[in-house]
Amino acid sequence: MLFVPLHPTNPNDTVNMKNPFKILWLMLKAKRPSRIGEMKATTETFWLGRSYYAMMFFGTMLVHTKEEADKMDATTSDMDSAKRHETIHLRQAQSTHDSWLCYYVLYIWYYVRALPQNRHFRNAAYYLNPFEMEAYEHMYDTDYLAKCTNGANGWRVYAKMKPSERRELSKS
Repeated sequence: MLFVPLHPTNPNDTVNMKNPFKILWLMLKAKRPSRIGEMKATTETFWLGRSYYAMMFFGTMLVHTKEEADKMDATTSDMDSAKRHETIHLRQAQSTHDSWLCYYVLYIWYYVRALPQNRHFRNAAYYLNPFEMEAYEHMYDTDYLAKCTNGANGWRVYAKMKPSERRELSKS
């Protein structure tokens, strides 16, 4: 069975990710983004596609293997780029009224708006999502998370652009 902590700070409290009703429970019991200090990683292959290394889900990082989860949990000061990318998403959720609901509604909205761009290049809806654009832009910047303690707001610049404008920007 695959398990994810209900609260990243309490590893004994788990929920089975394959049960959709328990996923709803996980979502309802999730801490506000600002109350999550350090994101914990857990193994989850059901929700995480093979082409993705990690995914942030309500303040928990989902990765493919236990070794990857241990590596993500061990990196703190010398945070690797994947963990920094997912932590930027946590900061973005803080900037959307400190609400998971607002963050995920906006994420899905920008994804759906960019779907027509998929005819120009593969996974365009994902890569042209303003949240992903900010996270990819700053995932190698070791000082970025220190600068955005009250939430990452760089996505708002991309959100003001049309998906076609974001596509042109991504070419450069």
